[in-house]
Amino acid sequence: MIAGLIMVPAMLFAQFNNNTSSPYSRYGLGDLQSYSFGRTAAMGGATLGSRYALQVNNANPASYTATDSLNFLFEFGLKGDFSRYTSEISKMNTSDINFNYFSMSFRINRWMATSLGITPYSNVGYQIEVNEDIENTGAARSIYYGTGTISDAYWGLAIQPFKNLSVGMNLNYRFGKISRNSELTFAYSDMYLLQRYSQLRVTGFGLELGAQFILPMKENKQLVLAGVFESKPTYTTFDSDIVLKNIVYAQKGDQDTLFSKDEEKGKIVFPTTIGLGVSFSKKNVYEINADYYHQGWADATIMGEKSAFLSDLNKFALGAEWIPDKFSIRNAWKRVAYRAGIKYEQTYHSLNNHQINDFGISFGLGLPIYRSNSTINISAEFGKRGTTKYNLVRENYAKFNLSANLHDLWFMSRKID
Repeated sequence: MIAGLIMVPAMLFAQFNNNTSSPYSRYGLGDLQSYSFGRTAAMGGATLGSRYALQVNNANPASYTATDSLNFLFEFGLKGDFSRYTSEISKMNTSDINFNYFSMSFRINRWMATSLGITPYSNVGYQIEVNEDIENTGAARSIYYGTGTISDAYWGLAIQPFKNLSVGMNLNYRFGKISRNSELTFAYSDMYLLQRYSQLRVTGFGLELGAQFILPMKENKQLVLAGVFESKPTYTTFDSDIVLKNIVYAQKGDQDTLFSKDEEKGKIVFPTTIGLGVSFSKKNVYEINADYYHQGWADATIMGEKSAFLSDLNKFALGAEWIPDKFSIRNAWKRVAYRAGIKYEQTYHSLNNHQINDFGISFGLGLPIYRSNSTINISAEFGKRGTTKYNLVRENYAKFNLSANLHDLWFMSRKID
């Protein structure tokens, strides 16, 4: 526990640092982060129906009641993204390694459980250079660059009013800022330099609901039907913008402000979210999950306007976990959880009238810590996003995740014989 708590400041710091180098993060709110982490990141991200007692599954708040009454779970993770971007005229390699999230969960009583933590919602990080010849002006270079992160600090609560039904909610506090800047320079030294600096801050609360219906079967098997829902949460925004003109002549410089807007209060209406999941499992042996996830980004508005670059997001994910012998004494590898999955996502980016699609396969291991219910989760995902057709960019990526799920026993009554 102490080691985990020491990591918290580092993870909070990471929420405000560049976590991506994707040119696609220039549009909308940047790169949206996966709603799953830790154990199910290796399972294609399919997690909405999962009720694993030793995982924090904040993707569906109804799952919190799966935590054992004596357990306290603390989880944190880091990620590494390695990408190769290819267009019809150029190529670029990028790498980003950062702390990702932390969360904790425990039971309040036999029918109620809670969780809290902080997770990234979206990341912006890009730099794009465009060289062109402007008529009657000559060679010019435009540079577009941006940074920022929007995060969710959440508190979740789940109740189990009936034996086979669990319902829950996550109260999210969404916060962060995104900076998008540009510069226009000319080849001739006596020409001027144009600079634009724009910033968007987001803050406010949203509510996500979840449910899981459990169908017990023989031989410790169960089928779980699950769903999550969030109805167009609205957050407060503060938008600022400034455009500067810089002129250099006779080794002297002069700067003029062409446009300036102090922070202007507005709002952003996020999309309706619907997620459906199913999970079939045998306790301590295997679990198979499937998810469908939808967000209606085509109807989302930022500062009262819809974006031509956004379309509805649809994600399909399938994943599985298998443990040969969870309680093996002689063979440690039989206690390891082996995981694999696949995903297909129609992302919320639509450029040049073509929606950007993402396909990936993933696999990983859950390594049990000796004499403990704690687990080290490692996973890798390989995939492709986008295409080089239609003047677009294709991303071939490799993503690596490392997380620690730390387990402790709380609320035990000590007895003296």
